[in-house]
Formats: sequence, C-alpha cells, structure tokens
Amino acid sequence: AWSLTPLSLPPSRPPGAPQPVPAPVRPAAAPAFRRPPAHPSGERPPAIPAAHLPTHVAVIMDGNGRWAQQRGLPRHEGHRAGARAVREVVHGALEMGLRHLTLYTFSTENWSRDREEVDAILGLLRDEVADNHFRDLDVHMRWHGRAGRLPTDLADLLQLRERTTRGRTGLTLTMCIDYGGRDEITRTAAALARRARAGQLDPDRITDEDFARHLPHPDMPDVDLLWRTGNEQRTSNFLPWHSAYAELHFTPGLWPDTDRRDLWQAVTAYTGRQRRLGAESPNPLPL
Repeated sequence: AWSLTPLSLPPSRPPGAPQPVPAPVRPAAAPAFRRPPAHPSGERPPAIPAAHLPTHVAVIMDGNGRWAQQRGLPRHEGHRAGARAVREVVHGALEMGLRHLTLYTFSTENWSRDREEVDAILGLLRDEVADNHFRDLDVHMRWHGRAGRLPTDLADLLQLRERTTRGRTGLTLTMCIDYGGRDEITRTAAALARRARAGQLDPDRITDEDFARHLPHPDMPDVDLLWRTGNEQRTSNFLPWHSAYAELHFTPGLWPDTDRRDLWQAVTAYTGRQRRLGAESPNPLPL
C-alpha cells in the first residue's frame, strides 16, 4: 500500500530564504470560577493584607447535636443544619483569601455513637459530596482519614472529588472523615518503622522532617489558627502534629448558628496576636 501511494514533496525554498515560523501555541484557558455568593447582609470580609492572614485554619465544628436538642429535633437535623454552615464558612474563606481550611467532620471516636446517628451522618456526607456545592468555585477538595472503614460509595465519591479538583489553586478544603490525631501519629510511626526495618532509615537519626514526610498528607501546612465552636475548650484529638504552635480560638455559639462573619472575627482576632513560636518577644514587656 505504501509503494502505491504517490509521494508529494513540499515546495523547495530558494537558498537563504527564511525558515517558516511555526504558529504560537496558545496555553489552555484557565477555567472560569464564579465568585461565592455574598452574605445576605451585604457585609464584606475585613481588609486584612494577605501577608497577615493565617495560611491554615482548622475548625472543630461542635454543637450540632445540642442545637437540634434545644429545638426538639432529632440529632441528625443538627448535622443537616451544620452542613449549611459549612457552605457558608467556605464562602467566607474564599472571600477572605484563605489558602487552607480543614474541617473536623467525623472522628475515629464518632463510631461509638448511636448507630442511627452514625448512619445519618454518613448519609448526609454522601449527599453533600454528591451534590458538589463547590463545583463552580476555586476549591480543591481533599479527604483526610482512615481508608477502609467508610462505606465504599462514600469513599469513592471523596476520592473522585479530590482527583477532579486537584488542579484548583484557590482554597484547599480538607474534610477530616474517620480521622483521629493519635491514629495519624501511630500510622506515621509504623511507616517510619518499616523504613528502618528495611535499612532505609537510621532510627537514631530520625528528625521532625522525617516524621512530617511520612504523614498521610505530608504537604499539609502547620495549623496557624485552631477554632472550636460550641463553648468547649479542648482540641479533641484533632491535628496534634500540625497544631503544635497553633493559636487557639474558642467561641460559645453552636456550629449550625455559625456563618462566615464568625470566621472573619476569628481571623481578625488571630491577626492581633503575637506569634513567637518559642522565640523571645522582639519587644519584651518590663517586669
């Protein structure tokens, strides 16, 4: 077939003729993301320079069950109202220009709750992830937690959202589902032990950096601001490694009553604190 195909040659160029210039390759257009909807009050986020914003805000969303009980509702209705508060706070984080927002969604200890409540929480998570409320926003969604104990369809949805939003560069939203801080540290220690047993790591020379590289999400930055709602003042096994030097912020309101303005107030309070990270204060107060 090749021998029967006539061969056509390009026209010859005279000596010294310039080489043809190839057409420039246009870069692919970046996807156009919409802006988050404005707050119903019209209130805008405080004008805080990007250099003064926390890089990573982590939130313990406490009070869903109490919110429902105060209204004579089943506890799962509190979780449904809490999901609406999540969307509101994500919109506020985008408006403010935060880069990382991590939410304590379902802990390893939450499995001990009433089976009906656990099923309701997992069903609500499945619906929220499937509805994909942030599809048109510049949000990279991630899942942090144990693999293997969640329902397969929910785990598949979480992994799908992570894959399909990986290229987004605005807000990284990490949902901690079946997550526990001690479990994370234990699994990291096991990974280091396997490396040491294989002769790839000297146990006497393991550093903080070695440990951080073996965490399930080694690229997760340290938490700058850890915020808990619900009038409780404890960290509840949430991101202990990343929160070693986090500023703590506790508020009395229950999570379903939270909106983006509460996030803005928490960040504003953070900017008024002096973060020394163990170093001496540049302007020590007189004794």
